[in-house]
Amino acid sequence: MENEKKDREYMQQAIDLSVENVKNGGGPFGAVIVKDGEIVATGVNRVTANCDPTAHAEVSAIRAACQKVQNFKLEGCTIYTSCEPCPMCLSAIYWAGISRIYYGNTKQDAEDINFGDKFIYEEIERKPQYRSIPTQMLMRDEALAAFRAWEEKEDKIEY
Repeated sequence: MENEKKDREYMQQAIDLSVENVKNGGGPFGAVIVKDGEIVATGVNRVTANCDPTAHAEVSAIRAACQKVQNFKLEGCTIYTSCEPCPMCLSAIYWAGISRIYYGNTKQDAEDINFGDKFIYEEIERKPQYRSIPTQMLMRDEALAAFRAWEEKEDKIEY
């Protein structure tokens, strides 16, 4: 019961951040990252305010948390986000190794106020040649040089 109470408190903080961010000229999204009962970082949507399409609440919180813990992995962390993560944010959460996700609004709730991501989910499923942005492979053999160098690198940090 105590854990559920704390989860609700962290979620309320994410929701409060989202409401406050609207008042401050940002989008209606907030996120809180927690580890071992302590808030590691928070983030809000600043896409239009910062002219940065990647400045979603979750990505902003992940960037801040990684800087704080000086690691690109956030294993053992939980993210509380005011809305179900979009494809970019969900990918970032997985790449960061976050252990648990709680969200408030659904992606349909976001769609209902014109923050829809359905088209991205659909684009991901298409073969590259059928996507709405023209996509073409170019110079693959030359590009593989970096992959070969990575594969041979003795002191690489795996992720």
